[in-house]
Amino acid sequence: MLKFIPLAPLVLAAMLTMTVDTAYAATPPGEAKQGAQLFGGTCATCHSLAPDRNMTGPSLAGIWGRKAGSLKSFERYSAALKTSHVVWNEKSLEEWLKSPSQFIPNNRMPFAGVPNAKQRADLIAFLKQASSGRNPTAGRASGMAPKFKDLKKLDPERQVRAIRICRDSYFVTTADGKTAAFWEPNLRFETDSSDLGPSKGAPAIMPAGMMGDRAVAIFASPEEIGAFIKQQCDDGKGSP
Repeated sequence: MLKFIPLAPLVLAAMLTMTVDTAYAATPPGEAKQGAQLFGGTCATCHSLAPDRNMTGPSLAGIWGRKAGSLKSFERYSAALKTSHVVWNEKSLEEWLKSPSQFIPNNRMPFAGVPNAKQRADLIAFLKQASSGRNPTAGRASGMAPKFKDLKKLDPERQVRAIRICRDSYFVTTADGKTAAFWEPNLRFETDSSDLGPSKGAPAIMPAGMMGDRAVAIFASPEEIGAFIKQQCDDGKGSP
């Protein structure tokens, strides 16, 4: 008759450690060049590699060895991330990239994760390399071109001189003397208070969408928006 013999705690711990190490060893080494391509197509829309140049998410410059939620220039961290005590390295980034919501529950990262282990390894290799300052421009040709444009130095067709609204339409006049009409829901308003944002009282307009019927008006501060837009129709009968 077979008897179940419980494993000693030290033996069980050793087996678990071997299992974890084997799982990591089973993943091929990451390739930074491939990771650069993935970063450009997956991460660069929300994360910059320029120091303190934050986007939807924080800058990833110098991420290696940094405590999660600790970048002082980024103010939108979740409480879950700031109190996680996680330090970004190969193992923590592996778990984070696999599933951010499982690794640190209740964080604000909207990204579901990277299911492919090799792709995760490639991204991690690239982030480690970029964090050390080596080949920081790698992958630019694959969609990692700079996301930031100096809104103080735009061409005249992007420099807003006046915005008026008449019923359901906005009319935007730019420095080249032209006026474009936008259906009310198709014109968004944003602010950019960074050093690359527009000058006070000189908003910028940038195209959005694929049909040329949508745009984003960008102001230096929120209080400018209401003061800048005039409610006005051209004739006395209220027609634009």
